[in-house]
Amino acid sequence: MALADRVVVVEDGRVVQEGTPAEVARRPRTDYVARLVGLSLLPGTAEGTTVRLDDGGVVAVAEEADGPVFVAVRPESVALYLSRPEGSPRNVWPVHLVGATPYGATVRCDLEGEVSLVADVTATAFAELQLAPGSPVWATVKASEIAVYER
Repeated sequence: MALADRVVVVEDGRVVQEGTPAEVARRPRTDYVARLVGLSLLPGTAEGTTVRLDDGGVVAVAEEADGPVFVAVRPESVALYLSRPEGSPRNVWPVHLVGATPYGATVRCDLEGEVSLVADVTATAFAELQLAPGSPVWATVKASEIAVYER
């Protein structure tokens, strides 16, 4: 993608998205494309600054929207805590760690729960939190860190 002028993504034998690399990375249309560009993609229905996800769960977003939307979350925007945090993030969900993959100084954490996400944490934080598959944690994301766009 770094050298391409246009990208065509084929999934299950059909074109699911095409455009410039920046367009595809900014607004993925399927979970497969989102994972290719490193995002969590959550389909849902927006009403103002609230999105009710198709799989259950609710996400607060900063931009108002209405109707069918995608919510995209960057892994570096997700913070993890051992107990329910207090403070300004409007999105706080209980999740559990289902997988972890080291990437240099960070660890990519696959999280499942009411809202399933991918989080990137430093290797130091991963060790300090004593995370292991099955660990219960709290995930937070600020509403301003979430992209929302029409399906």
